[in-house]
Amino acid sequence: MTTTPTKRRGRAARQKIRLKIDTKMLPTLKRNLPVVEPLDEEQIRKIDHESMRILEEVGVLFRDPTAIEDWKKAGAKVDGELVYIDREMVRELIKSIPKDITLHARNPHKSVQLGGPHSIFVPMTGAPYLRDLNDVRRNPTLDDLAMFHKLSHMLPAIHSSAHHIVEPMDHPVAHRHLRITYSSMKYSDKTFMGMTTSGKNAEDVLDMCEILFGGREYLEEHPVVTGNVNGNSPLVWDETMLSSLRAFVRHKQPVLCSPFVLGGANTPASTVPAVVQLNAEALSVLAYSQLVRKGAPVIYGHYLSTVSMKSGAPMAGTPEISLMNFMIGQMARFYDVPWRTSNTLGGAKTFDAQAGYESASTMMAVLLSGAHYIWHSAGWNEAGMHCSVAKFVVDAEQCAMGYRMTEGPRWDDFDEALSAVRDIGPGGHYLGHPHTLENFQRGFFMPELFDNNSIEQWMADGSKDVNQRALEHARKLLKAYEEPKLDPAIEDELLAYIAKREEQIPADGGLNQEY
Repeated sequence: MTTTPTKRRGRAARQKIRLKIDTKMLPTLKRNLPVVEPLDEEQIRKIDHESMRILEEVGVLFRDPTAIEDWKKAGAKVDGELVYIDREMVRELIKSIPKDITLHARNPHKSVQLGGPHSIFVPMTGAPYLRDLNDVRRNPTLDDLAMFHKLSHMLPAIHSSAHHIVEPMDHPVAHRHLRITYSSMKYSDKTFMGMTTSGKNAEDVLDMCEILFGGREYLEEHPVVTGNVNGNSPLVWDETMLSSLRAFVRHKQPVLCSPFVLGGANTPASTVPAVVQLNAEALSVLAYSQLVRKGAPVIYGHYLSTVSMKSGAPMAGTPEISLMNFMIGQMARFYDVPWRTSNTLGGAKTFDAQAGYESASTMMAVLLSGAHYIWHSAGWNEAGMHCSVAKFVVDAEQCAMGYRMTEGPRWDDFDEALSAVRDIGPGGHYLGHPHTLENFQRGFFMPELFDNNSIEQWMADGSKDVNQRALEHARKLLKAYEEPKLDPAIEDELLAYIAKREEQIPADGGLNQEY
């Protein structure tokens, strides 16, 4: 049969579309695939019961005098710094945690939702080294941080500029939180994260958010920045993290409450008991957040790694991590709170097959676990010791592929596509059919950074591996980058605030002092 005549775009037009850099941010991911749930109802309740027994009988160390006083006033049993929390108190407190969060970006079109079926991808943070545009491993600078914030702005599947994707080693530690926050705000108009290296540093971040968004009143009604607090597993929360949590919660800004799991080192060497401990740790600080301010948005968090019993080194991409993600997702849904996980983790020292396998294994589990705040989604390698530019852009493309998969099957062109079957009939092909020409980009995801050509074509194009192609793509993105300009008055106010605080804070220390 012949195809139905139609107006065709032509090869040159289609090639122009393929070559155009698409930097439009994907909306909040709305997941339409079933989640993986290995636990039955009885097992969920068993984990809950044993977690509550830990809180009631073992207790949690709150190494922070303010938190201890808060728990005493609430009626918890307190022995020195050890707090024993009754399960009914925990359940009553966490009931006030919002189930859904809208994170407002300075560009309203880039605001995103968390909770229920809604998820976002956030890049890695905290790397003390980077692998740069020349694939050289070195110490990062503020300019390198700005580069990653620009890439975050340009990559469609990345919903946030995060904060210190890499540590700017050319700037004093005591002042870094100011410059990191400014970089997050300046080079992207997506949502971002706030530094929680001390309570006062967190307050500085929130002051800058007030400048950016127009005042404290706006923050009262609009979550605009996320913070993260890590527990010291097993069963310890310290003053640095808790003071940062209080700063964010008092401003009604979301906090990721994240036990730091090194399975087998700071948890039992068994997946389900490790989840029991992690669950107890997370619940203790989720509950505490509601003592500080009832109804404040908080997120059930964790960082998951297992430890090699050969070397003690953290591992990524292991089957146990996937199983724990599935179980933690079930527990978060049991408590009806939004939750965070970590994505594309790897221990490889270069962007090699190990890095790809570990990251892919982690991502598949994360997507099928139903996580909402999907952190460390781009760049992570060497157990978080470096952020790779090449891996950053490939990870982001993988997130776009995962986004497409998790959206689920599309039915909107069902009738048109089946009409093509009747047009073509037995023995034909679809390459020139109008439906194919209209849907060639949308019908099947076409990765830009993977090579699927013949070996002859690959050799003719320079025999480039994925690392080379990714670095070329990163350079192309940075060349095309256009800064989303801040309002000049707001930028002046931000810079004046930074200058004032840098005068007040000693450059040689004072992280936990009140300056």
